[in-house]
Amino acid sequence: MSESGEISEFGYIMELLARGKVTIRNIERELICPACKELFTHPLILPCQHSICHKCVKELLLTVDDSFNDVGSDNSNQSSPRLRLPSPSVDKIDRISRPGWKRNSLTPRTTTFPCPGCEHDVDLGERGISGLFRNFTLETIVERYRQAARAATAIMCDLCKPPPQESTKSCLDCSASYCNECFKIYHPWGTVKAQHEYVGPTTNFRPKILMCPEHETERINMYCELCRRPVCHLCKLGGNHSNHRVTTMSSAYKTLKEKLSKDIDYLIGKESQVKSQISELNLLMKETECNGERAKEEAITHFEKLFEVLEERKSSVLKAIDASKKLRLDKFQTQMEEYQGLLENSGLVGYAQEVLKETDQSCFVQTAKQLHLRIQKATESLKSFRPAAQTSFEDYVVNTSKQTELLGELSFFSSGVDVPEINEEESRVYNNALISWHHPEKDKADSYVLEYRKINRDEEMLSWNETEVCGTSKMISELDNNCNYAFRVRAYKGSICSPCSRELILHTPPAPVFSFLFDEKCGYNNEHLLLNLKRDRVESRAGFNLLLSADRIQVGYYTSLDYIIGDTGITKGKHFWAFRVEPYSYLVKVGVASSDKLQEWLRSPRDAVSPRYEQDSGHDSGSEDASFDSSQPFTLVTIGMKKFFIPKSPTSSNEPENRVLPMPTTIGIFLDYDKGKVGFYDMDHMKCLYERQVDCSHTMYPAFALMGSGGIQLEEPITAKYLEYQKDM
Repeated sequence: MSESGEISEFGYIMELLARGKVTIRNIERELICPACKELFTHPLILPCQHSICHKCVKELLLTVDDSFNDVGSDNSNQSSPRLRLPSPSVDKIDRISRPGWKRNSLTPRTTTFPCPGCEHDVDLGERGISGLFRNFTLETIVERYRQAARAATAIMCDLCKPPPQESTKSCLDCSASYCNECFKIYHPWGTVKAQHEYVGPTTNFRPKILMCPEHETERINMYCELCRRPVCHLCKLGGNHSNHRVTTMSSAYKTLKEKLSKDIDYLIGKESQVKSQISELNLLMKETECNGERAKEEAITHFEKLFEVLEERKSSVLKAIDASKKLRLDKFQTQMEEYQGLLENSGLVGYAQEVLKETDQSCFVQTAKQLHLRIQKATESLKSFRPAAQTSFEDYVVNTSKQTELLGELSFFSSGVDVPEINEEESRVYNNALISWHHPEKDKADSYVLEYRKINRDEEMLSWNETEVCGTSKMISELDNNCNYAFRVRAYKGSICSPCSRELILHTPPAPVFSFLFDEKCGYNNEHLLLNLKRDRVESRAGFNLLLSADRIQVGYYTSLDYIIGDTGITKGKHFWAFRVEPYSYLVKVGVASSDKLQEWLRSPRDAVSPRYEQDSGHDSGSEDASFDSSQPFTLVTIGMKKFFIPKSPTSSNEPENRVLPMPTTIGIFLDYDKGKVGFYDMDHMKCLYERQVDCSHTMYPAFALMGSGGIQLEEPITAKYLEYQKDM
């Protein structure tokens, strides 16, 4: 495009602005600072290319750096991070760009703060605010907007004696406004000032030449295409832009002006399309309003039907209770009247007393026989008193648990989107939680939303956190230790949402995950043990070596245990790791051992040793009771034949009743090095099965021992981070 053509196109756009096709009042939101929400005042261009007021940059720095020196000089109150600082004068900001300017309080140390426009962290570097350009173009547009907004307000002459006259022009070199008479006086013909550049009345003055913030004496004459910012020739020769691709300022001006002109022209040409889409959005909003009200009316109708059913059932139940109550009260009343007749001077007793007064023997016998039978029957009822009815209404208790559960799941009709179900077997939690679910018709779901929240110890529920997922599994990171978390998921198809799945409650381990692999160099017996290439699984196979030990087995001895340890030691803090013991394992011992105890085990292997030698073997013995020490440099528990054996501790008074438990699917070990305590956990329920003290005066290692057929598999979260680290190394 030729230069004349470019000027013509740009002039066409400016003409549209002038004719009101694109009024300047419509761009107000582009002239609002994202920090203070007011019109820009001396805006600065951040490295992310967003603009922000100078005073707002200072406030943001104040929230990050309490030692910002300019705060103390402007205001003594530093307690509030939202302190409004007075706007710096134009001269004060311009002094930063003048030759010979030195670092002062306007230049904080290297500071990073979030940009209010894009919320990305912005690093101002060592020069701080002084390394930022003033956005003079934006200042000019803001000034034009102010003038358009206050067209009736005139700009007065700065040099007139009171009362000042209305100014007719402003001098860019003097940074002042003049009326006609004052301009002639201060800019006489034939002087240097007569050559000053002047414009129409304005209050916005900017330097005629843009200077480099890095090199105050150099003017901007190039444009860095990589950093997208103007630079000087010193920046290109030996500065931060020495290896960057730069272009001349005129070329950058022409290119960017052409792009901007085309963009504006395109947007103006699409004005009818935008208006059409706005009209469509208005119709959609009205339709949404009507549909929303209709949905509310339908929901109210459904709930009113439920209320009618409940009221009908309520009336029926209350009538049945009242009828039963009346029948029982009648029975009690009849029985009470019968017993009232047994009292003296009333009823049967009084009548019997009158009969005794009869002197005629034949008449007495005739009456007394029947009376004797009645009294005898009444006497028997006294001996075995039974109420005529029951007082309890247990048969009339309404069981609403099922209905309550159904009402709790009451939700909108899913319109064919089935409820996903969380797979509890594939879901597990450590420092991070891996939640997996399956969907009967997963091809019909566009996406899923996984919700999770922390449950406090007092069962208080916090608000749900949401994350959108495209697949059927998601890893949730940064979970707190030793806490309960609830998880649930729902499916989306377009704008239709399925009901939430049943909640899954998982308990995080009591400490961060400790990453390690099996050590194939320290004490590893490759004749008895088989270690895979990843070093996260070890197997012990009963074979020829066990047959060779048959003679010793006959005389009461057993083959030795084959030890293997983790390749990383623990010297402080709390750690947690987990593993699986294969169900077919004959005898496996797991736990922790100190470095000095491992040296004793691995340097002096015993060909034959009784399991009674180990106090933690799980076998009851007198030697175990006699030599038990509450704090040893190792702790191992025995697992085998699908059982978990809790060692006996004679020094402890709170022994568990059942010392043989079913073997958990996954076993976790928690070591608190600082307190010298180790615990063994059932990972399925995050329940501590056994805990005891351990001597942690030396480096502690995860320790394992196998005898006969067996296998141990470390859990993936225990090894994943470690393997990734090894790969990076």
